[in-house]
This record gives sequence, structure tokens and C-alpha cells, in this order.
Amino acid sequence: MSYFESVPAKEGLNKVAGNPFKLLDFQLLILPDGGSYSAATGSREVLLVILGGKAAVKAGSKTFAGIGGRPNPFSGRPQSVYLPCGAEYAVTAQGRLEAALVSAPSELKTDPYVIGPEKITSGVWGAANFSRNFHQILTVAGQPDLPAQRLIVGETYTPSGNWSTFPPHKHEKEDLPREAFHEELYFFKVSPPDGFGLTRYYNNEVDTGFVVRDNTILMAPNGFHTVVSAPGYTTYYLWALAGNHRTQATADDPALAWVGRTVPMLKSLGH
Repeated sequence: MSYFESVPAKEGLNKVAGNPFKLLDFQLLILPDGGSYSAATGSREVLLVILGGKAAVKAGSKTFAGIGGRPNPFSGRPQSVYLPCGAEYAVTAQGRLEAALVSAPSELKTDPYVIGPEKITSGVWGAANFSRNFHQILTVAGQPDLPAQRLIVGETYTPSGNWSTFPPHKHEKEDLPREAFHEELYFFKVSPPDGFGLTRYYNNEVDTGFVVRDNTILMAPNGFHTVVSAPGYTTYYLWALAGNHRTQATADDPALAWVGRTVPMLKSLGH
């Protein structure tokens, strides 16, 4: 079973070689100026996140022009298009385009819609050397006008030398309000692109680390996970979750949970 892969970055639609998920899927779409890609969502909901460039997206009877605009994920808030199940769609690049497509099974009947920068919630999680910046793209909190059945999607930026998703957490079983079952993926970029980070992934069967580089992906159907950036580099990851509902609840590694409890104190000290 595959948990960490390098995603191809060729023109066209790029898929991961192995996928341990029952719900989540990820594809990377790269198009030259004027290039186009057409498909149907079928029995899945799809969120198209513009990583870099600009596109026109036609979904059913609707056309959304000029979606995107940032040159890369490190240069501003994202723009995205939600494509419901049962929709035929076409993406046409306006300049070189790089976009992520994350999807999950869905029966939700709704219209396609754009998630513009004004809909994005940004902030900082953690403190001191485990602080990181985030963009919430498609979440439940504060977004009642953005319907979805399973998908929860956002972006995280981990500064030079910092840790992210720390303390490590898991969300592998349904035990609300303590923990909710969600599969999760992290699709990585690094700035500058010759840099690297590390990710640790562990559960009852495996405890291992991977080298994070541009266009790598961590797929976590269960278990704990955390990320760190090498000094001098910033790591980005697009995160997506899917479960039986969109209520989030994570369980920290009990051996490291005390670190999370220091956040209020560290912030009060200016860290």
C-alpha cells in the first residue's frame, strides 16, 4: 500500500501511482496557454484549486472566466471551482496553468460555484517554531454558502525551520466529539523549489519519514502525521480530507499533546 509518492508533472492530467484511500483522490492538471481538458465528475464532487496561472472553467451551463491569477501557491490566496457530482466540465488555460483536482464520492445536487479570495479564511496555527500560516478554502466553519458533501480543503505554509501539524494528530475513527474519521492528503510544493522538508507518518504498523520535495504527496488513510521545513525553505501543502461527514475532530499523539497546550503561553510571550 502506497502512502508517499512523487506526482508526475507533465502537460495534461497527472495521477498518483498508488492510492490507499477509499474516498479521496488527487490529480494534477498542467496545461499550456490555450490548452484545454474536459471530463465529467460522475459520482464524485471535485474541487479544482488553481495552484498557478489562470483558467476559464465551463461547468454545465455556467462559465467562469479568469479564475486564478497567482503565479504559484506562494504568491497569494487561491481561487477554486467546486464541481458537483453529475457535472460535465472543461478547463481552458489562459497562460500556463497548474491546478489540483481533489475529489470524493458525493450525491449532493448543487450548482457549481467559484471560491474567490474573499471567501478564504487565513490565519496562523501554533506558536514559536511550530507556527504555520493557513488558508481555509472549503471548510464548514464560516462558509454556509459553500455546500459540499465530504470535501474539506485548505492550504498550509510552514516557514523555514518550523514544524507543521504539530503535535502530530490522527483522525482514523468515528468517536465524536473526541475524534472523527477522515482520510487526508498533503500535496507539497517547496520554495525555493530546490529545497526540501521532511514528513513523519506513523501508526500501529509503520513509523517512517519521507523527504518532501516539489510535487510529492503524503496520503494518510489513518495514523499520525507531521511536517518540518529545512532551514532556508518554505514548504507548502494543499490538504484535503474526506469522511462520512464534514465535522472535524482530531486526536493528538498523547505523548506529544503537551506541546499543543503551550500555545496560549507562547503567544502571550510574543512567540
